[in-house]
Amino acid sequence: MGTVVALSGQVGGAKLADGLRRLRGADLAVVVNTGDDHEVFGLAFSPDIDTMLYTLGGIASPAAGWEPAGETYVLHDMLHRLGSEHRVRVGDRSYALPLLRTEALRQEDPLSQVTLRFCRTLGIDARVLPMSNDPVRTVVVTDNGHVSYHEYLTELECEPVVKSFLYAGADVARIPDEVLEALYAPDLEAIVICPANPYHTIQPILAVQGMRERLRECGAPVIAVSPIVGDRALKGAAGKMMRELGHEVSARRAALEYYQLIDGFVIDSVDEASAEGIRACGIDVAVAPTIMRSEDDRVALAQVVLDLARTVRARKEAERGG
Repeated sequence: MGTVVALSGQVGGAKLADGLRRLRGADLAVVVNTGDDHEVFGLAFSPDIDTMLYTLGGIASPAAGWEPAGETYVLHDMLHRLGSEHRVRVGDRSYALPLLRTEALRQEDPLSQVTLRFCRTLGIDARVLPMSNDPVRTVVVTDNGHVSYHEYLTELECEPVVKSFLYAGADVARIPDEVLEALYAPDLEAIVICPANPYHTIQPILAVQGMRERLRECGAPVIAVSPIVGDRALKGAAGKMMRELGHEVSARRAALEYYQLIDGFVIDSVDEASAEGIRACGIDVAVAPTIMRSEDDRVALAQVVLDLARTVRARKEAERGG
């Protein structure tokens, strides 16, 4: 067994990362999207990082994995009573990580080190790392103009038609040293792209300067898990975005979002008929249940991913030998 690097974000991605953590523990590094980061009341919010920390730390709400279990909203209610027009309902416990993060960033601590300290505090043996310590912001180009992803999600409620995406700052953002160390580990077993929205969760990570090149250079099998089951996304607006960008909403289309990067793709059992079409694109395919309703489901899917990585590695070694 070797080390594993996962690219992740959102609740579904955090669930698979948790399955990988249960199999690999400290030998897992999770590189998390920060393109959705934003400020509220001057506080630095990193939604995908916090979702990952809550999930891997075992404190996420079962019903809303982006916040801690047992959340209350006393502060939110008082803010509105005092005239706040901030629409997003942020819970009392959910302010803790942004408060501590903001203070640390003001002291010029890099986000990667701040996040690793949270891992230690929460008893997380895996490493949770931002895709960059430099600011990168996902911009949604809609039929009504350019808006931040945060505004698209919270103010516009994902209603405008999506034309394209921009990742502002990604072309000059630097990959953190901690991420490079994980990617160049001599025992790197696999790179896993977790099931998450390709456009505002995974592509911002891949857009960071040099990221795609590093993923190819490291030599480990790159395995992605489809965020599409049947003809829809399980969570979020991935299906809507895919359709508005002129694509069919399917597992095959999700695989093509990572064309020439991934070696293998895991699709849900209901999409088994798509397997041959994906294989025709030169991508190995595994078919398995991908909906993670329990901790056992997370571990089972993580094992399927790692098994596919081993299959890909064996095939490549056989091809080189021949």
